[in-house]
Amino acid sequence: MEPATRALEHRVAARLRQLRADQGFTLDGLAKQSGVSRSMISLIERAESSPTASVLDKLAASLGVTLAALFAEQERSDAVPLARRADQPEWRDPATNYLRRNLSPPAFPSPIELVEVVLPPRARVAYDTASRFSIVEQQIWLLAGDIEVTVGDHIHRLAAGDCLAMPVDRPISFHNPTTEAARYLVALTTATRSSSPR
Repeated sequence: MEPATRALEHRVAARLRQLRADQGFTLDGLAKQSGVSRSMISLIERAESSPTASVLDKLAASLGVTLAALFAEQERSDAVPLARRADQPEWRDPATNYLRRNLSPPAFPSPIELVEVVLPPRARVAYDTASRFSIVEQQIWLLAGDIEVTVGDHIHRLAAGDCLAMPVDRPISFHNPTTEAARYLVALTTATRSSSPR
């Protein structure tokens, strides 16, 4: 495994532990809330597993954060507002081989998160989590290629240059039906709901 990938897995592990502790979840509590097994959460928190995007999304939704937030550093008041290309962490989903890169400045407080995704030919990434403890709004801007985005029961076919806005409040899947990779920008904002049941 490449050192950069290993370092990112350790960052995700530390971030998950921190978010779980900050919100008062035990391993069992988060397992019950997310539908991810206690043993899997424990392996992720020890950086001994390479979880899929779907698993990480379930955990993020239960913790009231976006998937991108699991790859980010904790916000700091002294963080710089510039993210150089070399400082933008990349992660590859072991199930689909899709590549995501956090574009936003590390640890800089901002209500907006930007992520770049490269979806391989014929790949499909599904996020089945519908219930979330935060209100997430998302826009997808397709930079290259063609993709199908299914939001609930509705399929949107996007070509290069198209932009789709959606609340993240139902199952969503991204499918590249072509033989060429697709590349798109994801912009997200999050607001906390008034109550987060445990």
